[in-house]
Amino acid sequence: MTAPFDVAVVGGGIVGLATARALLVDRPGRRVVVLEKEPEVARHQTGRNSGVIHSGLYYRPGSAKARLCRAGSRSIAAYARERGVAVEITGKLVVATSEDELAGLAALEERGRANGLTLRRMDAAQAAELEPHVDCTAALHVAETGIVDFVGVARHLAADVVAAGGEVRTGCRVTAAVAVGGVHRLATTTGDVRARTLVNCAGLQSDLVARAAGADPAARIVPFRGEYLELRTEARHLVRGLIYPVPDPAFPFLGVHLTRGVDGSVHAGPNAVLALSREGYRWRDVRPGELWDTLRSPAFRHLARRHARQGAAEVLRSASRARFLRSLQRLVPELTAEDLVPAPSGVRAQAVLPDGELVDDFLIVERPGELHVLNAPSPAATSSLEIGAEVARRLADHL
Repeated sequence: MTAPFDVAVVGGGIVGLATARALLVDRPGRRVVVLEKEPEVARHQTGRNSGVIHSGLYYRPGSAKARLCRAGSRSIAAYARERGVAVEITGKLVVATSEDELAGLAALEERGRANGLTLRRMDAAQAAELEPHVDCTAALHVAETGIVDFVGVARHLAADVVAAGGEVRTGCRVTAAVAVGGVHRLATTTGDVRARTLVNCAGLQSDLVARAAGADPAARIVPFRGEYLELRTEARHLVRGLIYPVPDPAFPFLGVHLTRGVDGSVHAGPNAVLALSREGYRWRDVRPGELWDTLRSPAFRHLARRHARQGAAEVLRSASRARFLRSLQRLVPELTAEDLVPAPSGVRAQAVLPDGELVDDFLIVERPGELHVLNAPSPAATSSLEIGAEVARRLADHL
């Protein structure tokens, strides 16, 4: 029988690929394999986001998100430049559109400064110098934010893994896992894989992979679809860079924003509605078993009760282009319905605790011979190289 791999990484998104690369850089000669169920890498969260390199503005000082995002914003940009992947550090503008939002803007500024960011508070006239079509009472400019082609980065990471002697197996879905005698035997759609260490970076499927391996994670993944619109070419001049609202502190998402991508397109969104399957990118993408599993879970029921008002508003905005437009017009009043066309949606893999609390930080759970990355939504893509390095450090004494 073939000797087992040293490490099997489940998940070929940017976090799984960065982790495999870090494990090979940490100790050349390791036998590492990445198992990805899709026919190519970066098909889900990595390839379905706004392409923003986050700065660390929103995250609690001292948290893993704050620490790894701050370092990751630098390392991902440097990596992209080295590999010739499109990247630009643009800065972004967070705008308060009424007096009621000034306190929230000040709280963001305080948090950003605690996280070591380069910030500039602006009045309406100063903000208009950067974004002439924005409407605001005041704004906060965050210098470290940028944009990048995350799919391009992920493909280069996959190439790095192969160049370092690792394997990236696509079309290889893990269906079961059992550990016997210190070796994990992973049943996959292309045959069994044996590995001494299992690293789970499966994103939307991460809690299911953990349970398949015998772990009992307290958190479960609840999938939230983020729906985007895109500005027609003729309207792109209305947005020069990245324009964000002051987020509602009672709601766990950032709110609808406008972001110019590395290809010049301008995305508007996302909103946040429950996806009707773990990979439910459209309302018609329904898997009854997965939906029932979510709806009957105490985690989701508590979450739904806690955020019923905001959740209903998100569903209404999903159903009404006019409501979506009004959210955008708070930022850029000149936008019209004719300026907007549909764009692909994404699904956020959000870990939720049994009491309905959203897991606010990255969540990494270790067991003998296993490591499970169980909460890695945004800013995980920004932080991917740092998450990979963190996993490699944690496993260094066990491999």
